[in-house]
Amino acid sequence: MENDPSRNSNRFPEPMPRRTVLTMLLASLLLGGIAEFLPADESAASRSESEEDSVARGVAFLAREVPQWRVDNKCYSCHNNGDAARALMRARKQGVRFEQDALANTLTWLRRPDAWRHNGGEGEFNDRRLAAIQFGAALTTAHQTGLLRETTALRRAAALVADQQQTDGRWQIDSPPTIGSPATYGTALATASALRLLIAADDAKFQEPITRAKGWLRKFEPKNTPDTAGVLLGLAGDDDPAALAQRQNCITRLRKAQSDSGGWGPYTVSRAEPFDTAIAVLALAQSAEFDGRQEMIARGKQFLIETQLDDGSWPETTRPSGDVSYAQRLSTSGWCTLALLATREG
Repeated sequence: MENDPSRNSNRFPEPMPRRTVLTMLLASLLLGGIAEFLPADESAASRSESEEDSVARGVAFLAREVPQWRVDNKCYSCHNNGDAARALMRARKQGVRFEQDALANTLTWLRRPDAWRHNGGEGEFNDRRLAAIQFGAALTTAHQTGLLRETTALRRAAALVADQQQTDGRWQIDSPPTIGSPATYGTALATASALRLLIAADDAKFQEPITRAKGWLRKFEPKNTPDTAGVLLGLAGDDDPAALAQRQNCITRLRKAQSDSGGWGPYTVSRAEPFDTAIAVLALAQSAEFDGRQEMIARGKQFLIETQLDDGSWPETTRPSGDVSYAQRLSTSGWCTLALLATREG
């Protein structure tokens, strides 16, 4: 498993071409004019078809790439067999069709948490703590979607991850902490993902680390979009007064940070990026209803649809922006597909 963005660009040496600005502008003007004269239900149907096409192309891209990493590199990776595989699991649950065996090797791998630290990618950029959290997130999704049903692996994975928790309740990935990216998460998103795994394991012995994780998320002051969305995801469904206040704080931050394009960047003044937009949409999708929530989600989804590349992937979100990275391309595409799937039935 390679987490260093610069070490994972072998499959995409150059960024893939985007739609031309002129084409997008003409299409926008044309569709905008047509929508003005269409009945409301027909205009909505057109948008729905556009979203369905985006989902189908994203899933098709991931279904090709997810099993390929193991073939090419003889190991399993957090970007292919973690983030990207989770999107395929959600897609299968929703009835999106793709090759039946695209997830076969991933599911076999996820059943063996004790092997995760020896995934074949032994190198200086192999972060075992992050790997356990990311594979654990995929295992959790496999259980939630019914693809894996035995609980032994889930509880073993939860035990591995619980052992990595800091005394204050967080899961620290980088030291000092850095802003999260699609394949490296960051502290808030790592903590939210680990918490989700511990809750899913449904074992009384994880109650104490669950309590500490929630306590940290309730007090943490997010400074950027990945942290804000990570806190909101981690506190979803938490009715403690401190959690309610923190969720409102995060919603206010996301409302202020949404750009005119409909997307989010890592910071309020930053250019919108696919990953930051996807994680914001996911966090809002799991939030209770509030005034303006549906509009925020719809604008974010439209940004994702408009930035999708012709092959079904999304441009990788990297830190700093503009680098070329296969790992971040796969994870970014996984997060974007997850965001569209999360609101597909809403």
